[in-house]
Amino acid sequence: MQPDAALQLATRQINRVREEIGKIIVGQKEVVDGVLICLLAGGHVLLEGVPGLGKTTLLRTLARVLHLKYSRIQFTPDLMPGDIVGSMIIDTETGTKALRFQPGPIFAHLVLADEINRATPKTQSALLEAMQEHTVTSGTTTHELEAPFLVMATQNPIEMEGTYPLPEAQLDRFLMKILVKYPSREDLSTIVTRTIQKEETQIENILTREEILELRRISRDVLVAPHVQSYAIDLVMATQPETEQAHELTKKYIRYGSSPRGAQALVECGQVYALMHGRLHLAIEDVQMMAAAVLRHRIILNFDAHSDGQNPETILSKIIPSVGSRTGARV
Repeated sequence: MQPDAALQLATRQINRVREEIGKIIVGQKEVVDGVLICLLAGGHVLLEGVPGLGKTTLLRTLARVLHLKYSRIQFTPDLMPGDIVGSMIIDTETGTKALRFQPGPIFAHLVLADEINRATPKTQSALLEAMQEHTVTSGTTTHELEAPFLVMATQNPIEMEGTYPLPEAQLDRFLMKILVKYPSREDLSTIVTRTIQKEETQIENILTREEILELRRISRDVLVAPHVQSYAIDLVMATQPETEQAHELTKKYIRYGSSPRGAQALVECGQVYALMHGRLHLAIEDVQMMAAAVLRHRIILNFDAHSDGQNPETILSKIIPSVGSRTGARV
């Protein structure tokens, strides 16, 4: 297939998925696009918001549209690592009483880790290790997790009671962190109207597993020009207080800046975003659009930031638009 034809087909397929999800999910365009971007970029996504905003419904709908295996793990303080990855059990069916591995709910294409910050750090680590390696080890045997593999973790705001905040090093393993906001009055009216309707909305299966993997391959072929790559690097270095490129707000409010994973994520997410919008080349605007979701969980603020009422959103909103003008990048 010619590159232009492959591009048009890929863009059309992604848009059809978005439209089909829209039959169930009202509004939340940024959230839907973010989850799709993480799926096609091969990463994982962390959603933060209060309960009841449709996070669970989104992933369940995505699984139906893409015809992928879906599982949900409700994180609680008494959840154990074996409840996630699986455990060895005695097989009594064969009559030999031999040990065999019973896969846990992590063995799915789309895994919802609901309220991940309600589980203990030990249990959180079991999930995050599987996310990083795409494998699960039981005893001396390693079990592969089938691609595509996406973990969508949901997190209650830290100020809510009964939560265990994720360590910063583990947060870095999420490709994006998306803030789920309350719906507008218009969207809320649509939600209530759909609730009282008697007929259930029917959605179609749009893509197969093989087509999703092909979309991943095409997104990786999106061209990244040297000046765009330099912009992504400069943007990450602007969040690091020890570097010469550090923004003035970085030096004042940020204790630790983004790791190199941030630069990788900016490019990977930007490539998928460009593909979604019908382009086979990455633009600086694509990187800028991805920057907040990619970097907000990768910067650690100092005491002065908290005392002055600053947060990652307010700081990044100043850093992101300033990088192009300071480095001379074409925006």
